Parts: sequence; structure tokens; C-alpha cells
Amino acid sequence: MKILVTGGAGFIGSAVCRLLIRETGDQVINLDKLTYAGTLTSVAEVSESPDYAFVQADIADRAAVKAIFEAHKPDAVLHLAAESHVDRSIVGAGPFIATNIVGTYVMLDCALDYWRGLTGSAKDAFRFVHVSTDEVYGSLGDEGLFDETTPYAPTSPYSASKASADHLALAWFHTYGLPVLVSNCSNNYGPYHFPEKLIPLMILNGLHRRPLPVYGDGANVRDWLFVEDHARALRQILETGRPGEKYNVGGRNERTNLQVVHTICDLLDELAPNVEGSRRDLITHVTDRPGHDRRYAIDATKLETELGWQARETFETGIRKTVEWYLSRADWWAPLREVYDGKRLGLPAAKVE
Repeated sequence: MKILVTGGAGFIGSAVCRLLIRETGDQVINLDKLTYAGTLTSVAEVSESPDYAFVQADIADRAAVKAIFEAHKPDAVLHLAAESHVDRSIVGAGPFIATNIVGTYVMLDCALDYWRGLTGSAKDAFRFVHVSTDEVYGSLGDEGLFDETTPYAPTSPYSASKASADHLALAWFHTYGLPVLVSNCSNNYGPYHFPEKLIPLMILNGLHRRPLPVYGDGANVRDWLFVEDHARALRQILETGRPGEKYNVGGRNERTNLQVVHTICDLLDELAPNVEGSRRDLITHVTDRPGHDRRYAIDATKLETELGWQARETFETGIRKTVEWYLSRADWWAPLREVYDGKRLGLPAAKVE
């Protein structure tokens, strides 16, 4: 297939591009705006492949998106481009509305025009996979899991924008017949993760013996998914999923934020020992994020039973691989730390620490 991947220079999108080029015969067109969180160094290992092409464009730019469809004639779209950081959405929601809602609308509408012009087997085989988040479901109590029928209850500007995009995607299926599928994933982690997110921030701050800021009591629970497992899931959904359906993708690895940070500290103490003592001594509890959801957990039964996907990494194996990767790849993250130095986001502008 020839697959148009939006956001392919970002964290999850670059994992998808690397997987498709390394492990399949597919051709990839990477469409990315190259915002602060997108870097072509994340796809450097596949950028010389004859099956890979890059186009810098904004998914909200209708003329640019239309031109990409016309020039490259993709067989499928994996739509991952999004503003994705909850804290940044609290400080300023505008880019989240523009990219996640308006951009998704433009992608869907251009895909619809393109799909309507296809004929025969090409039209029958075309797919549009919209990649979303479990945060659209809101916050869980101590028990239960999110499944594909869980009502939406987003609580942050980020999750509200993704919920809006999900509804648009399924509306384009039900109203116009565009063969759309929606995936909702749990928290991803792994190599090439921009260092403002929890796990890479804790690794790099711990490595340099800087404070490890943990929101509130650190008891917020997330279900952690290794990014390469997620990339494989998206390929499976594209290949064998049913249009009009939703598929939840989760690693079945629930951990509190404090447990995650403790694990990272212990791995750093093992792999990069420091005479100044345990990295756990660097943990600092800070004022909680506004509207911080208490617990997310995904039920991936539908994906596992209907499509045959299984996560390969446990949290223990995946987090060790992740810490080892960051320890060996300062060439990738050091330039990004010059752009984002670890200061806390998600507070009113006058109170940013």
C-alpha cells in the first residue's frame, strides 16, 4: 500500500513510519507541519528509503492537503497529526482547536473528495484511520475499564478537541460512507518521545540530577503502552479493521505516576549510577494540574480478539528499553532540551515555574 501518515515526525507517527518502512513493503508519505514536537531526526533511519517521502504542510491547509492527495494518490490514511500535550492545552487551547478539530475536518473532507474519485478495487480498499486517545472518556474510578462503548466525558481542552475530532471522523463514515476507523490508545512511551512528557522528562532530569516534579500525590493512574506495540496495532487496524468501528489500544500496564517515577529512578541508579545517591531523593511533589483525571485504563479485548493484536512489551521490559535508549541517544534529545528545558507547563502564564 501507499500510506499517507499525518504527524509522521512526531512521537507515535515516527514509530509508525519506521515500522512501515522497516517491516512491510508499504510506501509512506509523511505529512508533518514540524511544530516544536516534530523533528525529522525521529525518522532519519528510514528517510533515505525509496519507499519514503516527506511533505511539510499544515493539515488545516486545505489547498496543501488536496495537493498531497492528488500528487501521491494514497491507498490509505493514518491520521496521527495532533497537538497532544494536556498542559499546553491548559495554557493555550487555540492550537488544539485549529489542529485537532479544524485540521481533522480538512483531512476528512479532502479524503472524501479523493475517495469519491476512485473506482473499483481502489475505492473498496481505501481506509482512513483516525488515531485518538483514551482521554476522551474522562476519568475512571478505582474499578472498571474503558471500552469502545464508554460514553465520552473529556475534561481538558486537549481531550475535548480529540473527542470533537472522533465525532467528526465517525460522522464522515455514517453520513458520507467514507471508510473511517477510529482508535483510542492509552498513554504511550518509548524512544523518540519529546522530553516534556512524564517519562522522558523524568529520565533526563534524573540523569542530570535535576528535580523530578510529580503532580499532587502521584497517585493518578495511567495504562502504559509501548509505542512500537501501538504502531503495530495501527497497522493491524488498517489492514483488518472494519470501517465505522472503534478499537481501543492499551498495554494492560496500569501504574500510578509515582510508581512510574520510582521505576525510572531505580533503573537510572542501576544503569547510570551516581555517587550523590538515589534518584528517588530528587522527587518533588508540586501543585496538581487543573482538572487532572484520576485514572485511565483501557480494555483492549476487541482489538485482541477480533484482530489478533497483542502487546509484546510489559511495562518492565518496555521501560528498561526506553531508559537504555535515552542513555545512548543524547544525539537525539540534547538539541530538543535546548528548546524545552524541563520547565513546568500547564499553569497560568504568570505562574509558570
